[in-house]
Amino acid sequence: MYIHSHQIRVRYADTDQMGYVYYGNYARYYEEARSEAIRSLGLPYRELELAGIMLPITRMNIKYIGPATYDELITIRTTLTKMPDRFMHFSYEVYNEAGKLINEAETQLVFVDAQTRKMVHAPQYLVDQLAPHFAVK
Repeated sequence: MYIHSHQIRVRYADTDQMGYVYYGNYARYYEEARSEAIRSLGLPYRELELAGIMLPITRMNIKYIGPATYDELITIRTTLTKMPDRFMHFSYEVYNEAGKLINEAETQLVFVDAQTRKMVHAPQYLVDQLAPHFAVK
């Protein structure tokens, strides 16, 4: 299992008339947290793209538990619970500054060849970087 935490300061533009983070903005937060999780392995998304791999989202499920508000520093805990094959599954837990769980989500991404637009297996260099996190201890 691979776990990474990332913090984001809620911007004013991310909030709605009630002063809460607008529900649609959470997808952007997950994307940022997911990108930083992959980057922390030494593999920025940019490198995957340059290698001809795209990762479109095929599924997203969100559970809203409580609000995040303007200027709050939220923490997004991103977890990759199994080794990627043709798909990569992430789960997210969003915590407010008080450490209270306010949001949960899951996304599924598929590995796609940029030229053929066909599904492919996860690149071996990504699997190699993740392998130590999934080794049986």
